Amino acid sequence: MARAKLNRSERGSIVEAAALDYLQQQGLQPLAQNARARSGELDLVMHDGEGVVFVEVRYRASQDFGGAAASVDYFKRRKLVRAAQVFLLRNPQYANAPCRFDVIAAEGDPAAPQFEWIRDAFRADEC
Repeated sequence: MARAKLNRSERGSIVEAAALDYLQQQGLQPLAQNARARSGELDLVMHDGEGVVFVEVRYRASQDFGGAAASVDYFKRRKLVRAAQVFLLRNPQYANAPCRFDVIAAEGDPAAPQFEWIRDAFRADEC
């Protein structure tokens, strides 16, 4: 029997959960998932032992149109920076911690995606 086609939200949830598991296997600890602010949403907020890591998870089934990583453009980065600022205001215990923005680019089958982890993908002062 054929498996039902997943909608965009379902695919995103599956890939995000797989990315979370992947990052935990790499030693990062979760602080928050889908942290919402008026300016946007942070997919994953992690701690790497040194500071806070804001992780944007992007999925594309193929490399067409530049693939997943290419979809994190200037406007998306600016939204992420603003959402991160709100997260830090709401969580003052991390206000002085070093922070970075990573991208997990996921491609292929959403049930078993291939990940490219781009550490320090951009800086807040670039947005």
